[in-house]
Amino acid sequence: QVQLVESGGGLVQAGGSLRLSCAASGRTSNMYSMGWFRQAPGEGRDFVAATSWSGGPTPYADSVKGRFTISRDNSKNTVYLQMNSLKSEDTAVYYCAAVRTWGVISPRVSDYAYWGQGTQVTVSS
Repeated sequence: QVQLVESGGGLVQAGGSLRLSCAASGRTSNMYSMGWFRQAPGEGRDFVAATSWSGGPTPYADSVKGRFTISRDNSKNTVYLQMNSLKSEDTAVYYCAAVRTWGVISPRVSDYAYWGQGTQVTVSS
């Protein structure tokens, strides 16, 4: 099993920045790639960004390109999401998730086997 714990959420004014962290523990060798998703009230869970532990492409949702950056620290089994120029529409619960299948870096919720509990990000306008 893999456990994922997000942190770093909070309340920020529009135009501000936050950095989310996702710490992985347990059978981390089971993880190939990591993703960030978000879910606003009454909405579905949407893809934000993804990366693999071994490098390669880092896809982003169009809505966050140029503002958000995903990165990882393999030595700490931690993935980060740096969020700049935040907008009110970025308000959501942010989740990190892990893919178990080798070679998959995916925007699809269904490809992810492990999920964190989420962290709230609220952007005030």
